[in-house]
Amino acid sequence: MIADMANVSFPRIAIAPMMDWTDRHCRFFLRQLTRHALLHTEMVTTQAVLCGDRSRLLGYHPEEHPLALQLGGSEPVALAECCRIAADMGYDEVNLNVGCPSERVQAGRFGVCLMAEPDLVARCIDAMSGAVDIPVSVKTRIGINDQPEGPALEAFVRTVASAGCTRFTIHARKAWLKGLSPKENRDVPPLNYPVVYALKEHNPRLLISINGGIANCAEARAHLSHVDGVMLGRAAYQDCFILSEIDRLFFDGVQPEPTRRTVVRAMEPYIEEKLAEGVPLSAITRHMLGLFVGVPGAKRWRRSLTESAQVNGSNFAFLERTLTQIENLHSNIAA
Repeated sequence: MIADMANVSFPRIAIAPMMDWTDRHCRFFLRQLTRHALLHTEMVTTQAVLCGDRSRLLGYHPEEHPLALQLGGSEPVALAECCRIAADMGYDEVNLNVGCPSERVQAGRFGVCLMAEPDLVARCIDAMSGAVDIPVSVKTRIGINDQPEGPALEAFVRTVASAGCTRFTIHARKAWLKGLSPKENRDVPPLNYPVVYALKEHNPRLLISINGGIANCAEARAHLSHVDGVMLGRAAYQDCFILSEIDRLFFDGVQPEPTRRTVVRAMEPYIEEKLAEGVPLSAITRHMLGLFVGVPGAKRWRRSLTESAQVNGSNFAFLERTLTQIENLHSNIAA
């Protein structure tokens, strides 16, 4: 039983929170490709939110909505206060990270190691949900270490759901707390989509999204016959133009699909504004490298962005020139 999307405010498609990737510049760029997919911040710890520079850590452009803040932490009172801050800043959702396997995160007693402490996660969710009216969700894995994947996931979700959480995103891989790096934990443990499908079948009232290894919109559509939502990760970043179909396919979009030209042109005022603020051009253009993946001119685009963005005084004009060169290349090929 798939939840009725007309009656719940739940994103059918979301873009994953990714450390060192989904910063504010990345999110603004991705928003030019899809107006409706839910975007996520990078994970921010409760300590950083409570004690750090909130404008730098949590600031965002109004165009980024709908936008979720992903938090890392395991102390209920601190998480509740961070939720209040997020709601006051206008975030649309708060997501609790129970999926990151890094040693640093484990040392802080948060991330995927919390799968071993479902009662603590339930207390965190109870505090977080009680503090705000916006949705609070959990992103996790199908298990850790030697846990049996199906039973471990079912038991964890059942306990956390008892505290009021109805929204879960499941990365369909185990995580190994020792012996694998975070990068290896994204690739080495095998994907097990049926475990996530079974979770939804056994818990029809919960809203379940699936994540892990999903490469394009066709694969996303196939998963949506089993679960409520799909979260795209590295594919959405590395081959970002796949997002241009999302609004039409999954959100009944009536506007024309964006083209690579309209996406680049939409970035002009943002780039000029940020340059005036002293933001390095490369901080923005590094997120645009994948715009031409798989089409003629991709190498020229990447080289231009990589080299020209490092030149003092570079601005949007070099992007326009490179775009025109690639369009002319396409015209010559077609002729």
